[in-house]
Amino acid sequence: MTKHATGLSRRLALRLGVAAGTFIALAAGSQNMRPAGLPDGLQFPSIDGGMIALDALKGRPILVVNTASRCGFTNQLAGLQMLHETYGEAGLFVLAVPSNDFRQELKDAESVKEFCDINYGLTLPMTDITPVRGRKAHPLYKWLAQAHGVRPRWNFHKVLIGADRSAVKDWPAAVRPDAPRLLQAIEQSLAAPV
Repeated sequence: MTKHATGLSRRLALRLGVAAGTFIALAAGSQNMRPAGLPDGLQFPSIDGGMIALDALKGRPILVVNTASRCGFTNQLAGLQMLHETYGEAGLFVLAVPSNDFRQELKDAESVKEFCDINYGLTLPMTDITPVRGRKAHPLYKWLAQAHGVRPRWNFHKVLIGADRSAVKDWPAAVRPDAPRLLQAIEQSLAAPV
């Protein structure tokens, strides 16, 4: 090997070593980084009047589902009610967020409440009709999009926010409330230390 080639090999090895060291340091540092937690002060107007303050739910996992009354997935409201009844006392907070972003919601909150009561006997917490995507999205949904890349693509998109307020899992509309993978995630979230 020539003297020039040997010097080139050493410089290349040195650069690769520095690059590898930088990569290892960055990778090690990223393991300690956690996604931004749920911002403080978030609240929704309740369909029953008043506000639903998410700060009051610290230490509890929250299952947030954007719903619609005239959707092919509307029958999932019965499953959400079942989750509310089954896991509510254990700490899960199930929140239905009626939204007309996909043009399948009734005209006003009163109609939505009446529809859900008559057809599904819902007692789980519900918000007023709320945007969940785009510039007008509720701040919770803006945070989900920015911090976690989670954006509802249709009605009945399910988002589980862990009791630690930073862990987020989501499922599309086709995943029913009684799906084993959703139930397993809920049970793990309820068992996780805060």
